[in-house]
Amino acid sequence: MEKEPVSLLKYYMSTFKPFFVSSDQTHKTGNLPKIFLCTVAAVVFLSIGSASAVEKSGQAGDILRNAYLRNMTRLETNGFGLPLFLESFEKDDRVQVDVYGIFDYPFNSVVKVLKKPANWCDIVSLHPNVKACASTDLQSAELLTFYIGRKVYQAPEDTRQVVYQYRNVDQQPGYLDIMLSADAGPFGTRDHRMRFEALPIDGGRTFVHVSYTYSDSAALRLAGKAYFATLGAGKVGFTVTGTDSSGSPVYVGGPRGAIERNAVRYYLAIQSYMNTLRYPEEGRFSMRISEWYDLTARFRKQLFELDRNDYLAIKTKERMHQVTLQTAAR
Repeated sequence: MEKEPVSLLKYYMSTFKPFFVSSDQTHKTGNLPKIFLCTVAAVVFLSIGSASAVEKSGQAGDILRNAYLRNMTRLETNGFGLPLFLESFEKDDRVQVDVYGIFDYPFNSVVKVLKKPANWCDIVSLHPNVKACASTDLQSAELLTFYIGRKVYQAPEDTRQVVYQYRNVDQQPGYLDIMLSADAGPFGTRDHRMRFEALPIDGGRTFVHVSYTYSDSAALRLAGKAYFATLGAGKVGFTVTGTDSSGSPVYVGGPRGAIERNAVRYYLAIQSYMNTLRYPEEGRFSMRISEWYDLTARFRKQLFELDRNDYLAIKTKERMHQVTLQTAAR
């Protein structure tokens, strides 16, 4: 049993490395071993938001406002070139990331958009791994079904479905708290949560907090270690952990880096959605995917995955599936 991780690592490298060498090869999935599909699915799920927010008790609005006041300087001076910063940690079976930023939109405009579950589907599906999303309005709950897959084009039937419950936890004149949660996920993961908080600040702007956390399983940790030690070794997040021999920054990697990357992806997806509302409705989708790509391209080291034309073509094709799924869910 002590040699199992090493055996898995060798098998992983010898079997799967050719699959990643060429972008053309990523379209050939028909003959892949099942263990590969499971491992990649596990890593994908870990990366895209199996994460969630830790719930806070007490006066959450006051807590968020205090966070803004404490970090005003940090929002103005950071490595993003945007009023944005993040914090993250990894402990035992839990990974968490908190992203804080400022939207140049009035609080009421942000509330109007994000209190509608269907709008969240249009937001999260900008992520390369979210191939579609459909919202369902039940009497007892609002549900969002994420169709999670690989970054290449995939039809919904070839993806893994994860159902989140949408809750408008708290909505007041000066505070909004929205939670997306799934108690269980694939590979033994649990407590999946995505949280969004917002409050108005000066200048007609809005301070926002996007938080993710999840608890994983031993199987997922094993798959993650194999992936991040080999094919995913070059993937990094945003937290600087030190400098190399030439004085260049060294960024956090592994699961924590993956969650950081995707937290920023979702933050920029919300921003892209808000930025394109000023356009006529019939042109918003094409503007939205273009806007999201341009924003993420600013962080090539962390967020680059697809060429621009490939991303736009894939998302345009997947959009048709989402419209069909959403129509059927009503």
